[in-house]
Amino acid sequence: MVSDQKPLGSWSVKQGQIITCPAVCNFQTREYIVVHDNKVLRIWNNEDVNLDKVFKATLSAEVYRILSVQGTEPLVLFKEGAVRGLEALLADPQQKIETVISDEEVIKWTKFFIVFRHPVLIFITEKHGNYFAYVQMFNSRILTKYTLLLGQDENSVIESFTASVDRKFISLMSLSSDGCIYETLIPIRPTDPEKNQTLVRSLLLKAVVSGNTRNGVALTALDQDHIAVLGSPQAASKECLSVWNIKFQTLQTSKELPQGTSGQLWYYGENLFMLHGKSLTVIPYKCEVSSLAGALGKLKHGQDPGAHVMPRFVNWETPQGCGLGFQNSEQSRRIEDSEKHIEVEVRKFLALKQTPDFHTVIGDTVTGLLERCKAEPSFYPRNCLMQLIQTHVLSYSLCPDLMEIALIKKDVQLLQLCLQQFPDIPESVTCACLKIFLSIGDDSLQETDVSMESVFDYSNSVHDEKMEEQTEILQNGFSPEEDKCSNCDQELNKKPQDETKESTSCPVVPKRAALLNAILHSAYSETFLLPHLKDIPAQHITLFLKYLYFLYLKCSENATMTLPGIHPPTLNQIMDWICLLLDANFTVVVMMPEAKRLLINLYKLVKSQISVYSELNKIEVSFRELQKLNQEKNNRGLYSIEVLELF
Repeated sequence: MVSDQKPLGSWSVKQGQIITCPAVCNFQTREYIVVHDNKVLRIWNNEDVNLDKVFKATLSAEVYRILSVQGTEPLVLFKEGAVRGLEALLADPQQKIETVISDEEVIKWTKFFIVFRHPVLIFITEKHGNYFAYVQMFNSRILTKYTLLLGQDENSVIESFTASVDRKFISLMSLSSDGCIYETLIPIRPTDPEKNQTLVRSLLLKAVVSGNTRNGVALTALDQDHIAVLGSPQAASKECLSVWNIKFQTLQTSKELPQGTSGQLWYYGENLFMLHGKSLTVIPYKCEVSSLAGALGKLKHGQDPGAHVMPRFVNWETPQGCGLGFQNSEQSRRIEDSEKHIEVEVRKFLALKQTPDFHTVIGDTVTGLLERCKAEPSFYPRNCLMQLIQTHVLSYSLCPDLMEIALIKKDVQLLQLCLQQFPDIPESVTCACLKIFLSIGDDSLQETDVSMESVFDYSNSVHDEKMEEQTEILQNGFSPEEDKCSNCDQELNKKPQDETKESTSCPVVPKRAALLNAILHSAYSETFLLPHLKDIPAQHITLFLKYLYFLYLKCSENATMTLPGIHPPTLNQIMDWICLLLDANFTVVVMMPEAKRLLINLYKLVKSQISVYSELNKIEVSFRELQKLNQEKNNRGLYSIEVLELF
């Protein structure tokens, strides 16, 4: 018994040998297995008293872990990712072991499950800060590889893993260096096992341990709704063992550990095992059935038998009782379902994508969520809505309330996503988004996670040096120092250093630039857009024009007249929006003293564009004449000299 604090027996390897793999029990034979020096496997039973005299086998490759659960034989996972059953391995210890993972890829964690009476093995690897999940199905001999996207904090380091399993998914939970717990759902039956698929993790619990903690951190799943966390909840506090209800985001209990731990935590047979100081501590803990009342500590043990309770329902409007992973309408309409629970069900449904009416279910689900948002202002499942938008089956006309609610909430991340995904957004809504993108404060933007793929690196030291030297080289027909207007030059030459600084530095922060780029990419009709642009404040119009002018200068730096990046604005989009803003607001902007320099620069920009297109038109005419001459040329073989004058 552990409470006796006396070992029943002990074994040790020889001096110079090192145990490199934890010992496990073979439940089928009631024997014990351990590996030392990476390749040497030892097996013994309760009667053996000398480890050096027990069964020994030297393998041909290094072992990472031996995994054993009741109901099946142990598995041996090698460091290169290959897996063998113990019996097959003992039959030929020197058999060749293949390499599954790539060079410099290292296994970080592994777990062994029994699903539908069949073994399932998952192991996580890391390579240069990137994480991958491998799922081995032994009933079908299928090995599937997944890339784990870390999401917002791409530089975070995962400190600990744990997992639970149901009939369809492996719920992989990870404790990162930022002190938060994230969840990734991995389907048991992959849709395309031969393809390297990508999985996105979502935030499960925020700041459960201190982000500065590096020692003594551990995580283990107790059941599908509860997890135990080992670590310091605050930077200056002692280590604690905490149990969280992940379904309702509540702390169930915690215990301070004054002697510290080694960061090792196990849960088996409704007991938590951990090393506390120099002792192995066992804490019995049984998880109650997860419910909202129980999570909030308001569970009533008795009820007046004469009282008739009328349950509250919300109308999800799902067709024929079809919900996202729910098997009956009552379960799908429970008002006590938290936003997190709904998000999990949505992700489960999206991971499968096997229903024939997938598009219909997505539309009805969004409609149901939005109706509830209207009825309950505090309810706003933004993560669910963003996942549903990314299915590429929605449009503005299908769910017009979606952007209306996002505008009320000033949710710029969701608005950006809608602008990127919806092809039919009305011009009035596009301008409403533009108002928010221009008016929201920089501090608020810093706390917002927006897509930055359309934004390039604004720093360009080479170009800055050229501008400082004020060289006379024309860049695609345009130079900020072009001497075409004496009055303009009189204004500009007053403060040339200020102009250079304005021309080469972006007037908005990168996140605001990403939001404005979404506006530039949106579809519109000029007739319907212009009236709404007149409602935007003049100072915001000026800021947008400054940003567009900055983009034009960046375009002019290279011969292709394009911006770097994955999906940057095009030159035509930049010029079109400059014209739109000036057409709608010129009389207002021209009265603003701070916009005078900008208007002069834009005037010179337009003149340079006219000059460029004029020259291009001449070249085009010349090429047409050459084409005509080539077509009229006969094949008589006469020698001739042709003189072509390009003007």
